[in-house]
Amino acid sequence: MLAAAAGAAAMAVASAVGIAGASTTADPPTVRSLPAVTGEAVVGRTLTAANGTWGGTEPLTFTYQWRRCGRAGSNCANIARATAQTYVLVPADRGHRMRVRVTATNSVGSRSAVSPPSAIVRAPASSPPPGPAGQVKLADGKISIPVTSVSSPQRLIVSGVEFQPSVVRSRDPFTARFRVTDTRGFVVRSALVYMIGLPYGRIANVPEQASGTDGWVAFQVQPTARLPLVNGGALVVFVRARKPGENLLAGVSTRRLVQVRLGAP
Repeated sequence: MLAAAAGAAAMAVASAVGIAGASTTADPPTVRSLPAVTGEAVVGRTLTAANGTWGGTEPLTFTYQWRRCGRAGSNCANIARATAQTYVLVPADRGHRMRVRVTATNSVGSRSAVSPPSAIVRAPASSPPPGPAGQVKLADGKISIPVTSVSSPQRLIVSGVEFQPSVVRSRDPFTARFRVTDTRGFVVRSALVYMIGLPYGRIANVPEQASGTDGWVAFQVQPTARLPLVNGGALVVFVRARKPGENLLAGVSTRRLVQVRLGAP
């Protein structure tokens, strides 16, 4: 009876030893393929760290550190607080390559691997300013646009009028200047401008001209013998601005009556 009890106890001990011997040892993380940087290397865009592939006992957790490197991908430095799996490129990254260090951790330990470098980070492509095409900023702060950038429901406006001299007292040629803008306030170049005196025949006809970059067009006006040079008189001038190729009375064209004062010689 005692012998049987002793044998049973021995078997229990042997069984316990066998179970302990059957336990496995955990493996630390090992790199099977390197991490990678994905995304477009352009300031303002987001890069993402691909973990690569790893061996080792599961579960594995990953942490990240983004690094800014030289143009050859060397001389790297950690970027402060850039420890997420994604990273938004900033202007300081322009001209550099980026790498990411990925660290895998499990119950046994940790191991790190660094990605190959990204492409050289470049500036974003410049985008055209908002608004009409062909904008040119003038010295007076106004924006000049070509007449081709004016379309309905916008219209042209004869917004500026100047005569030199301001009072016509002789039949010598004088200058008439007109500035063309549109209903948005842009200065308009290459608009076709026409003027004629009223009543007809008081000044010689002048050909239609295109407005310049600053929106102004200047006419040399020749008075005729029919222009009455009297104090308090006025010459009425019909002015039209239009877009080439459009109907004279339609589209974005505009018309205006202005006048220049007359005086006795």
